[in-house]
Amino acid sequence: MSKKDYRLAAAAGLLIGLLALPVLKALAPASFGRSTLILVPFLFIATPLGLAIIYSLSRKFSLLWQVGKFAVIGVLNMFVDWGVMASLIFLMRNSFRIDSKDSIMSGITFYSLYKAASFIVANINSYYWNKYWTFAVQTTKKTNAEFLQFLVVSLIGFVANVLVASFVFESLRPIIGFTIDQRGIIGAAVGSAAGFLWNFVGYKFIVFKER
Repeated sequence: MSKKDYRLAAAAGLLIGLLALPVLKALAPASFGRSTLILVPFLFIATPLGLAIIYSLSRKFSLLWQVGKFAVIGVLNMFVDWGVMASLIFLMRNSFRIDSKDSIMSGITFYSLYKAASFIVANINSYYWNKYWTFAVQTTKKTNAEFLQFLVVSLIGFVANVLVASFVFESLRPIIGFTIDQRGIIGAAVGSAAGFLWNFVGYKFIVFKER
């Protein structure tokens, strides 16, 4: 495991910890407090250490190293998605008095807009981390075609992710006990799961395949 791997793993852990804060605040506002900040230094240290263990095991199972990095970036990408969405919810509610359940137009709520924005940010993040670290694509060719492939794969994943997330968000409305913020995070989780398999197959075998 190189120094570059340690630095990138630590950076990924730090970002996961920071982005987890607004998500935890949305899920459990009553228990959110200073103790939650322990997550940031913990993940900053634990992420590279965990990958170091996976790297040592990958000497016998070579694919394990790539799977380990993909898992870290998958978690990071998940929290970029959820963290950006939760931050938008809090920002728009506190600054502009706009709630996530408010309608932009018939059938479309601000939640869908927030989820779309967070998904776009998360996919841009995913592209660069997976290209230059997980799959370590080395090519001197122009990347126009590659980015177009990425755009098409991500667009399909985007549609599945947002539609499923919005459907779950609205389906949980009649269920007593869920707050709006909790419904939003649960919707995001199911949406992320729906797009995960497609994104992995598309990135691995179409966008970042060996050239």
